[in-house]
This record gives sequence, C-alpha cells and structure tokens, in this order.
Amino acid sequence: MQDLNDMIFFAEVAERGSFTAAGRALGLPKSRLSRRVASLEAQLGVQLMQRSSRKLSLTQAGELYLRYCVEMRDAAQAAHEAIAQVQTEPHGTVRLSCPVTLAQSAMGPLLPGFMQRYPQVRVEMRVLNRPVDPVEDGVDIALRVRPQIEDSATLVAKTFGVSRLILVASPDQLRWQGPVLKPVDLSRLDTVSMSVGESQTSWRLEGPLGEVIVHSHEPRYMADDLLTLSFAVVQGTGAAMLPDYMCRAHLRAGRLVEILPGWGPPPGIAHAMFPARRALFPPVRHLLDFLSENLKVDGSYDFAG
Repeated sequence: MQDLNDMIFFAEVAERGSFTAAGRALGLPKSRLSRRVASLEAQLGVQLMQRSSRKLSLTQAGELYLRYCVEMRDAAQAAHEAIAQVQTEPHGTVRLSCPVTLAQSAMGPLLPGFMQRYPQVRVEMRVLNRPVDPVEDGVDIALRVRPQIEDSATLVAKTFGVSRLILVASPDQLRWQGPVLKPVDLSRLDTVSMSVGESQTSWRLEGPLGEVIVHSHEPRYMADDLLTLSFAVVQGTGAAMLPDYMCRAHLRAGRLVEILPGWGPPPGIAHAMFPARRALFPPVRHLLDFLSENLKVDGSYDFAG
C-alpha cells in the first residue's frame, strides 16, 4: 500500500520550491525527502518533478498529482485540528520567530506566564534578526515590528500595538556635553549605534510639524544588539535611538532622558503573521489570544522593569 506520508512530502517540496526548505519545515534531512519522492515517482511510474542544480519544476503529471496531495494533506490537518478543538486543555507545539529586541524586552518576560497557564503546550521560539516567512521557514507565527504590515494573499496579520524609536541619553552625558534644545544640537553628542562596521551612520527624524532632518554621526560604540547598546547609553557612553518599550523604565527612574521629544522615525507596528488555518490549532490560537491581552508595546505595559 502506498505510504500517504510520501504525498505530504511531495506537496511540501513542490510548494516550498526545494528539498532544503521542505526539510527545514518538516524537520527531516533533505536527502531523505529526495529518496521518498523518488520512490513515489517509481511507484506511480511517472516523473513528478524536473530537477536541476538551480530549481525544481513540476511536470504536467506533477501539477495534477499535487492538487490531490494538497487536498489530502489539508483534510488530514483539518481532522487533527477538529479533534484538538474539542479537547478541554490545549496541547501541542507552537513554533514562532521573534526579533531579538522584542524577545529580550517583551517575549522573554511574557512567555513563562503562557507556559504556566497552558502546561501541555510546548513553545519553540527562534530569536533572530532576519525576515522570516512562516510558510517557507516552517513556523506557526512570525512576530514582526515594521512601519507597514505586509500585504499577503497567504498570511493573516494580528496587530499588538505601535512602538516608537526615541532619542535618549543619560543625564550625565547631557551635563557633560550640553543640552539638546533643537536638532542642530545633536552634533555635540557622542552616539552609539547598531551600524557595525560603518564609520558613519545617520538618523532620519521627522518633527511634530512634518519637518524632516537627517543627522549623520560617527558612533563611538557599535554593537548589533540594542539591549547591549542600552547599557552603554545608561552609563553615558553616548546617545542612541532605542525602542520606547525598552527604555521606559529607565526614563521613569531618571536614568535616561528623552532628547527632542516629538522627533523620531515613523513608528513600527508590532504584529504577528501566520497562515489562517494555523490559527485554528488551539495552542496557536491561545498564544495569539494571550499576546493580544499582554503584549502591549505602546508603553502602557513595562517590559524593561
């Protein structure tokens, strides 16, 4: 009897465009997937894929077969999720991706509370600063903070709030190097920056009346992690542009001072992107609901304290 898993493997390879991407999503070696698809072709007596060093393409038989494989896979997933929905206690694994700063400042403190509330749910979080495609990278939820939400035909967005980058410095630094009353005064301040390897970087700032300035500067200290930079800012090494949710506790305690209130780049929208059908899976749905209740990046919740 034909192994129905081979139909799922073929569908994943065909939809993701490579054995590597499908293997990453399924958690299987690409060599195993290649053998299983080749065995499937041998059983069917037809070639389903044209293989080259650059890409995969479906044959006419492959395109026809893919439609049935996708229907079978989706029906099996729907059956699994239907059973999961009638369970009183959600269980299973949720895979999500999260930018480094959001993980350190917000998700890190929050997720233990979710795990305590739902003890049968496992969470696998990838913390990384690169674009993540939920379908290609095999995650249920991709958390993002961007000025705009992607317009996608295959993914659904759920927003959690708006985050601002604000200019901050320590009170000691401003005593040493002078107050900043207008944008031109920024030139007297030492700065720190994420732009590792670049001798000069710039901040694009929009004013309260629509004015726009670009402040070019040579950072004294550079690191590719905002939390690391925030320690330097608090200790007076230099001014920086930091997310408001990261430095709000420092501002309240007087360890940091906001420079030029009302000036800054466009705000970022904290949101999740996910395939619509994954939101039917109870652990994913409960995590999305939990984040809607608790993940507030507009400053009304203190993640830094």
